[in-house]
Amino acid sequence: MSGGWTRVCTTAELLPGEMQVAFDEATGVQIVVFNLDGDLYAYEDRCSHEDFELSVGHFDAASGEIECVLHGARFDVQDGRALCAPAHEPVIKFPVRIEDGQVYVRDDRDD
Repeated sequence: MSGGWTRVCTTAELLPGEMQVAFDEATGVQIVVFNLDGDLYAYEDRCSHEDFELSVGHFDAASGEIECVLHGARFDVQDGRALCAPAHEPVIKFPVRIEDGQVYVRDDRDD
């Protein structure tokens, strides 16, 4: 796939309640993709409070939240908004695309 899209995994490798990480080689950004009840959401793999990987945190599929292990900030997986201090800003959201059973993401901030 062209147009700056980065392959993450197959849809069979990202089941509900799971997350996968991909590295966008064009922009040098690490992206985390969440499967929340069959819907996919992608974000920069970085807590908005402090530069720390969200993907090492706890993804609670029941509540739809990811918690940063560094200071306990939580984010809504559906829209990226911060749910509690110390984070106040949302995490950066990216588009997700599924084509032929493959999951793709793209850092579209320069579009």
